[in-house]
Amino acid sequence: MIELISDERCIDCDICVRVCPTNVFDAVPGDHPVIARQEDCQTCFMCELYCPADALFVAPEADVSVAQHENELRQRGLLGGYRAVVGWGPGRAPGAARDQSYQLLALVAPEREGNKSAGR
Repeated sequence: MIELISDERCIDCDICVRVCPTNVFDAVPGDHPVIARQEDCQTCFMCELYCPADALFVAPEADVSVAQHENELRQRGLLGGYRAVVGWGPGRAPGAARDQSYQLLALVAPEREGNKSAGR
């Protein structure tokens, strides 16, 4: 569930307002957006993914609000943490570039080819 918009990091771009599929945020002219309908958050992480300033924190708990402290989140590297994990943002490697599952396919490919030639 969306828990925090960082006052320090937010650049008032309102991207979170536009990408939220459940209309959780309200834009505030000349100021940071606000979490207006937190209970409507579906924990989809779209707002956190699209935030260019890593100013949002979405907690993985979807059904209850969990109080968060910005300083602690910053120290733990959790502000925008989901965005970092999937590799969105300047200087980050996309998650697909780090995926090593193709190596598993290479291990089973010869076995699969053998089954095809045996008529299986």
